Amino acid sequence: MRLDKFLQTSRIVKRRAVATELCNRGRVDVNDRPAKAGRALLVGDTLTLSFGSDGKLVCRVLDLPTRGIRKEEAAGLYEVVSDTRSGSPQDS
Repeated sequence: MRLDKFLQTSRIVKRRAVATELCNRGRVDVNDRPAKAGRALLVGDTLTLSFGSDGKLVCRVLDLPTRGIRKEEAAGLYEVVSDTRSGSPQDS
């Protein structure tokens, strides 16, 4: 599955265009290497999303869906390794 499609399907970002823009700006790494929006993901890959001064999100891919999924199932596609974004649930 494409990186930008995974970010949208997993609801890490709201729109695929936003995911593509993050990749184009070099703010998404896969396994510690900068990644383009069309990069194919594998189960076990580690994603690092940099949100500038708002922090970083590091997560591990657990599953790659072959079809659209419900909102409730989206969180099961990845595991959060660390989340330093301001306003993240960890900060509460």
